[in-house]
This record gives sequence, C-alpha cells and structure tokens, in this order.
Amino acid sequence: MIMMTPKVSFGSVFRGAFREPSEAEVRPSLSSMIGVLALGLAACATIPTQQDVDEVVTLLRQYETWAWAVGIALIWADLALPVPQTVVIAALGIIYGAVLGGLLGSVGLVSAGLLGYLLMRTSARHYVRRFVGVETLGKMERTFARNGAWAIVLSRSLSHSIPEALVFLAGLAGMPMTKFTTALVVGSVPVAFAFAAIGADWADQPIVALAVSYILPIVLLPIVLYLLRARGS
Repeated sequence: MIMMTPKVSFGSVFRGAFREPSEAEVRPSLSSMIGVLALGLAACATIPTQQDVDEVVTLLRQYETWAWAVGIALIWADLALPVPQTVVIAALGIIYGAVLGGLLGSVGLVSAGLLGYLLMRTSARHYVRRFVGVETLGKMERTFARNGAWAIVLSRSLSHSIPEALVFLAGLAGMPMTKFTTALVVGSVPVAFAFAAIGADWADQPIVALAVSYILPIVLLPIVLYLLRARGS
C-alpha cells in the first residue's frame, strides 16, 4: 500500500496566497531570496524511505511489462490524490535503471503538470473563476506574470500539494503555455533523474543529488527563457 501524505486544501491556496503586494514584496531583498531558496532546498531534501519504495516496486512489478505505464498513471493521480510521486519515481529507477527511470519520471511529471494546467483552460475554469472572484483572479494573473516561471520551477520537487496547486493556478491565471511548459520541463527533468538515480543506487550521496536537481533548474531557467525571447524577436 502506498503511504499517503496530507493534502493542502485547494480553496485555502486561493484565499490566502494572493493579496496585493507591497513595494517591498515586489522588490525582494537578497536575504529574503536566500531564505526562500534555503527553505526550498530543505523541503526538497526528503529521501523516500526504503519501505515506501519497496511497496511501490512490489505494486508496479505486478503489472510486469506495463509497470512503466502504471507508474506514470500514479504520478498523474497525484493531481487529485496524496500519491508520493517521488517514491514512484524512485521505484521506476529501481525497476528500469537511472536513465530509463529518469525518462519515465520526466514524462510523468511533465504530462501531469500539463494535465493540471490544461484542465484550468477548459470549461472547468469558469466554475473556478466564480469561486475565486474577479479581484483575486486579477492578483493571480499579475503574480504569475511576474514570477510564474520561477514558481513552477522551484515547486517541482516539493511535496504536500504545492506543485499540483501551482499548475492549476498557472492555468487559471492564464500563464502563457510556452512559458509554462518551459518552466515545467526545466523544473521536472532534473528532479525525475535525481530520484530515479537514488532508487537505482547511482547516487552515493542522495542529498547532493537532490541539491543539484534543485539548483540546476535555477541556473537553466534564465538561459532558456532568454533563448526563447531571442528566437521570438
């Protein structure tokens, strides 16, 4: 049985996350940025327990040649259920190795993010907008216009509903799909390969592997966004 973790109320994210920022908040200090990064790294450095991974490996191996598809489906399920997706990716690393497991984990994380984003671009968006309200929606749109890409990148390795809530909010706020997809890929792929490598015992120092998986997107995102702007000019 997969160990479940408590989920954050989706409504509470809407009600508490968006308020009009002050000038100091719009221009964060270097110390506050370092503090946020440190908290993110601490949250990221959560290694799946061997028991959790063994349970998922046992589950996946029951499906033999379709284990990879069930693993991806479990990652998708994390959009609505408390499925520990990092445990699933580590299990894929055990079954398929670090490289193929990382690729499968990347497909799962990226496709799950796109599913959540696209859901908020369908008719479901109109129902959620009524719940959120025009004023809050406007604040959300401004927030994602300024910091949406960073929010997606820095949340992909976090737990407790944060990544799922942010992809929903990105779609609801109308974040451009190209920018969203870029941030989603840049943030998801290093995380997937890190956890697959941990599962496959490629990473002798898991904390270092997780730190690299978190820092690498921070380095890559400005470069990728710059190249996209240059191509579009």
